[in-house]
Order: sequence, then structure tokens, then C-alpha cells
Amino acid sequence: MNIFHREQRSLFGEILDWMLTPLLLLWPVSLVLTWLVAQGIAGKPFDRALEYNARAMAQLISIKRGRAEFALPRPARELLRADDSDTVYYQVLGSRGEFLSGERELPPPPVDEKIVPDEVRIRDDVVKGFDVKVAYTWVTLPLDNAKPALVQVAETLEKRSVLATEIVKGVMLPQFVILPMAVLLVWLALVQAIKPLNQLEERIRARKPDDLSPIDAQAVPLEVTPLVESVNDLLLRLTDSIATQKRFLADAAHQLKTPLAGLRMQADLAQREGASAEDLKHSLRQIGRASIRATHSVNQLLALARAESSGSAMSRTHCDLAELCMSVVRDCVPFALEKHIDLGYEGTPAGTPGCTILANATLIKELVRNLVDNAINYTPSSLGKPGIITARVLTDPFGRTLVLQVEDSGPGVPEAERELIFQPFYRALGTEADGSGLGLPIVLEIAHQHSATVSLEDCHPGQTPPGARFVVRFTASPEEETDPSS
Repeated sequence: MNIFHREQRSLFGEILDWMLTPLLLLWPVSLVLTWLVAQGIAGKPFDRALEYNARAMAQLISIKRGRAEFALPRPARELLRADDSDTVYYQVLGSRGEFLSGERELPPPPVDEKIVPDEVRIRDDVVKGFDVKVAYTWVTLPLDNAKPALVQVAETLEKRSVLATEIVKGVMLPQFVILPMAVLLVWLALVQAIKPLNQLEERIRARKPDDLSPIDAQAVPLEVTPLVESVNDLLLRLTDSIATQKRFLADAAHQLKTPLAGLRMQADLAQREGASAEDLKHSLRQIGRASIRATHSVNQLLALARAESSGSAMSRTHCDLAELCMSVVRDCVPFALEKHIDLGYEGTPAGTPGCTILANATLIKELVRNLVDNAINYTPSSLGKPGIITARVLTDPFGRTLVLQVEDSGPGVPEAERELIFQPFYRALGTEADGSGLGLPIVLEIAHQHSATVSLEDCHPGQTPPGARFVVRFTASPEEETDPSS
């Protein structure tokens, strides 16, 4: 058992988590904020009552015989003590700080507080170990040089807590019903929102195995469109890959059918009764020739398939085009000598700055080899009048272009056939050269893979024969370019 195994992630579950987690975390925060707001709301009416009592008691201070006196009527005293929930304390101090009435243990206002007569203030304090709210005011007395008298009324906070609790209950209790309903609604909304993905899955599952047509991107939500477009791109590339494989199989079957039939026929001829030794040798030569042709066809088909399937996935390096061209020419010299053809290279030497391209070296060599082989096959030559084939690489530092040319002294290609010769298996009429008709299609495919262009022109316009010049233009590698003025 794999202890590091993790369950597959659920998009539905993650969205649900990200939506419900903040909701559940905000609920206790909302409870605390509601309690604080309730405390403020519950305290305001009781603070106003305390202020009223302090002002009323301040009016009961009188001056008799030059001294401040305070007399609280019995109804007012009973009213202060009539509350069953809270305890009310009061204190009255004269102009000299003498105690006139009330609770002696009631703490005084802060010492550093500025005295403003006839202004009622509220503060929090502690009396006999209980938190209280105190309303106090300084009363100006009609005596000479007399300090203001102090009146304080304090009340415990029980009623305030009860009222705040009731407010919180009234606000939060409905949320115990609302919260599960919100969770349920979020879940239902997600189920509804994710239905297009389920429908997309059903449409894909309902497809036949050979149905690689693009998925309709207009029938899915906007957020899923990039995914559908990526899948469509994959389907398109898969379709191209399958088409390439089918074309390769068809081409291979078509191209190998003729040499294999020839091999079978020659083998039958060699086995016939009464065949002489000369006939047997002739059949063996034909068999060898057919096998060489079949091998060449297979190699060409594999090269074409490799070029078509490489694309952007092939490895690319900085290659010296002149060096690659010279290497191919050296390899083809023995074949050219057999046909009495003068094959050579001229142009930019290998290692010259600005002669590199970013390419796949194997495919570029295949391109050059097919151009040279094509020229050797279609260039008439004899010991008395040898054909001439020249490969060259030219640099254009100003245009950032590298030019590969392969020209021959052959009959050339008529204008009407210059596009047809790049089609697979097409061979120019009136030629007796052996070939599969795949060399130039391979050249064109490799050139396209490297963003290069291929063109064909007469080597000697107006002359007979005009010859042919194949021109491939590459973009030089920026990393290896040099300043033309240097």
C-alpha cells in the first residue's frame, strides 16, 4: 500500500470548501461584532437615565446658613432603590469636599480631569467589586469662592447585559436557521453550475472511437472554453498524426508493390524449366536491382515520415550549413563518379561566421542528400561529356539569410511541372532515371519544418540544356551572426 497516496482532487469539493469556509469563519466574527454593537445599543437608554438622575439630584442641593445641604425626598429615595436587577448608588459632596449624602465608598472622578460645571459625564468604575456605570456632574454653588459641589449616580450593569443578550439572541438565533439554508443553497447552486461540465463529459463519452471532430466551444461556459480549445488542438494534431500514418502505410504499400512484384516474377523465371545459366544470372541481376529499389523506397518513405512527424518537437542545435553540405557532397562523390559526373562544392567555407542555422542536423543532411541524389539521377552524363553538379552555400549578412543551392547541367524542369515535382510519387515524363518520386517532397517537408523556402529556376536560361537550380533559403541563427561592417 502506498502511504503517500492522495485521493484525486474534486473541483466541486474545492469550490464548496472555498465558499463555505469563509462563511463559517465569519459567523463567530459576526457574533462578536453583534455583541459589541448590542452593548453599545443597550447602554444608551440607561446612560440617559443616569444623566437625568444626576441632573435631578443636582437640583436638590441648597444653601442654608452659608453651607451646602442636600435633602433627598423619600419618593425619590424609594425610586432609586426600586430596581430589582441593578443596585443604584449616589453620592453628594459639598464645595469643600465634605460628604453630604449617599454612598461614602463611591470612588471620585479622576483627579486630573478638568472640572466643567453643570456638565454631566459618564465613566466606568468599580463599586464593592461590581462594575458600574457612573454619571456625575459639578454643581456651581452661590457662595463666595466656593468650589463646585459633586453629584454622582452609579448603577450596576445587569440590565444592560440582559438587554444586550436579548439583542444578540434576536439577531443570531435566526442565523442558526439561515446558515444551514445558505449551505444548502450554495450546494444546489454549485450542482447547477457544474452541470455544463457533466454535459460535456456525456457528449465526449457518447462519441464514436473514430470521431475526432472538434468539440463545440460555444456550448460550454466561458471559463471552460480554453480547456475545450486545448482539447480541440490536441484532436487536430492527433488527426494529422493519424492521417500521416495512414498516408505512410498507403505510400509504402503503393511504392513497394512494384519491386516486390518484380522480385516474385524474376524468382519464377529463375525457377522455370530449361533456364540456362545466363538466364539465371539475368534473373538474379534483376532481383538485386529490384531489392535495391525496394530498399531505397523504404528509406525514402521513412525519411518522409520522420520529416512529417518531427514538427516543433524535434531537437534543434546551431548547425554549420556549409559543413553539413560539404559532408553530404563527400558521401555522394563515389555515386557521382560511377555515372561520370563532376560533383563539387563551392561557396562559403565551413566555420565562417554567420553560416549557422538553428536546425536539426540529421534532417538538414537528408534535405541536401535528396537534392544531390536527385541531380545525379536526372543529369545525363558520359565519359566523353560528363555532367556537372555544384552545391554551394551563400551568406547574406544584410538580409540575415543563408542560401543553399544545388545546380546541375541536366535538361531542367518545364514551367508546367515545377509545382508537380514536389508532390509524392510524381516523376517527370520522358526520364529513364530510377527513383521513387519522394526525394523532392522530403526536401519540401524538411524545409517547412525549418521555416525555409524552396524554389526552382533554370541554371542557364536560354541555353540548351538549361539545367536546374534548386534554391533553399534559411534564416541565419541570431546567436551566431556578426556585424557585416566588421
